[in-house]
Amino acid sequence: MKSWLRVLFSLGLVAALAAAAVETGEINGAQFRLEVPEGWNGVLVMYCHGYSATPGRFESAKPNPVLGALVKEGYAVAQSGYAAGGWAIPEAVQDTEALRRHFIRQYGAPKETYVTGHSMGGFLTMLMVEQFPTAYDGGLALCGPLAPITWFGTRRVFDLRVVCDYYFPGVLPSPAKTPADYARGAARNQELEAVLEGKPEQAAIVRRWAGIRTNKELAGTLVFFTEILRELQQRTGGNPFDNRNTIYEGTPDDDALNDGVGRYAADGRAAEYLRAWYTPTGRPARPLLAIHNTYDVLVPPWVTNAYSTLTELSGSSPGFVQQWVKRPGHCAITPEETARGLAQLRAWKGGGKRPPSGSVPMPSSR
Repeated sequence: MKSWLRVLFSLGLVAALAAAAVETGEINGAQFRLEVPEGWNGVLVMYCHGYSATPGRFESAKPNPVLGALVKEGYAVAQSGYAAGGWAIPEAVQDTEALRRHFIRQYGAPKETYVTGHSMGGFLTMLMVEQFPTAYDGGLALCGPLAPITWFGTRRVFDLRVVCDYYFPGVLPSPAKTPADYARGAARNQELEAVLEGKPEQAAIVRRWAGIRTNKELAGTLVFFTEILRELQQRTGGNPFDNRNTIYEGTPDDDALNDGVGRYAADGRAAEYLRAWYTPTGRPARPLLAIHNTYDVLVPPWVTNAYSTLTELSGSSPGFVQQWVKRPGHCAITPEETARGLAQLRAWKGGGKRPPSGSVPMPSSR
C-alpha cells in the first residue's frame, strides 16, 4: 500500500485513492500513528500531544476527535507518542521530526505541512515554528503555555505550590524535593479537596489568588503540579525554580505571606536544562495562531499573553495571532474550532489574509 501511495503521489493521483492508509509503528523507541485519508488534499498535519507521565501508545488508544475531524477534512495526520513521558521536549522534537521525515519517505512530500498540538503540544508547536522554519508552513498552538518554561513553571506551578503550603503547611510534599514515587490520582485529589473544605477561609484565599473557582479544581491542579515538579526534578537532576526574589501579592495579608512563605534556590544545572528546553525567542519564523480558553486552571490566559509580549519586543508581532474561546476548561476547544483555525492558518500562509484576533465564534447548535 505504501509503495502504491508513493507512485500515485508522484503521478498527482493521491485524490483518486479508494481507501485510507493507516500506519502504526515505532521509530527510535517512540510509537507513532499516521493516517492518510481517502482523497488526501496533499496537506500534512503533525500533531504533538500534551503532557503525559508515560510515552504515548496507539495499539488501543481512543480515537482523537480533533484529529478525526481533520482527517475528514482531507488532511493527513501524523502523531508521535514520544520515547519518554513527562516534560519530554527534546524527545518530542526529535521524535516528531523523525516521523515527519518517515512520512515523506513513505508517502511523498506534502505540498504543505503544519504543526499543531494541545497543552505541552501547543508549547512544542511554538518551538517548532521558531526552530524548524523550512519544515513547516505554520503552527496552530492549542491551549499551550506559550512562554519561557522557567517563567511559567515558576510563576504558575511553583508559586501556586508555595502559596498553598503557606496556608496549608505539611499537606503536600516539598515543592523543591518531591518524593520520587509521588503520582497524581483520584484518591489524592479527594484527600486534598477534603483538607481544603475543612479550612474554607484559607482555601478561599488560595483560590482567589490563583484564579481558580472551586476546591475540586484547586485540589486537582495542586496534585497535578506536584507530580510535574517531581518529574522535572528527576529529569533535570534538581529543583529548577527559584523564588527568593519574588514578592507575592493579592492576599489579605501580603506582608505575612512574604515573611512566611517558603523560599527556595534553584539548582543551576536544573535551571539551565529548562532554559534550553525551552526559552522562546518571540520570533515565529512561520505564521503562528494560538487558541486558548478564557478560563483554564492549568494554563491561565495571562501565561499565553507572555508570547504576545515577546513578539512585540522582538518586532515579530505580525507573525502571531491569539484567539480565545469563551468556554471553561483546559483545552476545551472543539474539533470544529480547531479545523476552522487550521483553515485560517492556511489562508494566512505565504502573505495571505491574517486571521483576526479575538473571540472564536461559538459553533452552531444545529
